[in-house]
Amino acid sequence: MAPSKKKQVKKKTIKIRIFKLTFDLILCFIALTVIPVLAYRIIDPPTTPLMWIRWAQSGYDNSFPRTIKQWRSLEEISPQFLKAVIASEDQKFFDHEGFDWYAVKYAFLNNLSSDNKIGASTITMQTAKNVFLWQERNWLRKGLEVYFTFLIEIFWSKQRILEVYFNLIEWGDGIFGCEAASLKYFKKSALWASPVESAWLAAILPNPRVWPEKKYQDLVKKKQARILNEMPTIHLPILDYNYARASTDLKSPDALSSRSDQRRTS
Repeated sequence: MAPSKKKQVKKKTIKIRIFKLTFDLILCFIALTVIPVLAYRIIDPPTTPLMWIRWAQSGYDNSFPRTIKQWRSLEEISPQFLKAVIASEDQKFFDHEGFDWYAVKYAFLNNLSSDNKIGASTITMQTAKNVFLWQERNWLRKGLEVYFTFLIEIFWSKQRILEVYFNLIEWGDGIFGCEAASLKYFKKSALWASPVESAWLAAILPNPRVWPEKKYQDLVKKKQARILNEMPTIHLPILDYNYARASTDLKSPDALSSRSDQRRTS
């Protein structure tokens, strides 16, 4: 074989190998990302990257939780609590497919011209970040957040997205999930959170490790009042559960724990 033909064959072989390697890497990436999304459609995520990050930041303090121990279904969360968080974080949650493009455009234009930066993350985007990613802001994480948001909206129902969000979101220093937050701040289960309490819990979400402090109470009260105003406009079309029955079934913390355990083993 002539030297020129040998070079051509060698180049072709290298191109084929590069293509095959690239294709294999793409398949691996899809498998490693789609499989967890499909699994968490049914299985409750036991932990999040942020929980381990906070534990490390605390100096590996064993009092910091690394797993979710008090998972609550939507039927075990006050409907006022659900409405308050949706009113605060993502009022178009039931209408969009993971992205609020109007909010994205507004945030982009605002951030170009103002030092007061704002975000446009939806509840689905926050869920994607909390379940699968880290918190540091960079283009890689943002790109992966968009990708996981797309997957979650395809494979999960809106009800599932909301349930996972409520159970994994950070609500204070070492406080994760709505049940832990309600017990910590108001000494009651998330099922019994009043409209005023629900609005306060929703108001601190943008900065949950700082805003509960007394020096921020005026800011939080303003947000709380706005949320209370907007809560009546929020509808929960996916929930047909009889909350009166839930209130009867879940009278005590023991009943709540028992029901949660049944869900995990069923």
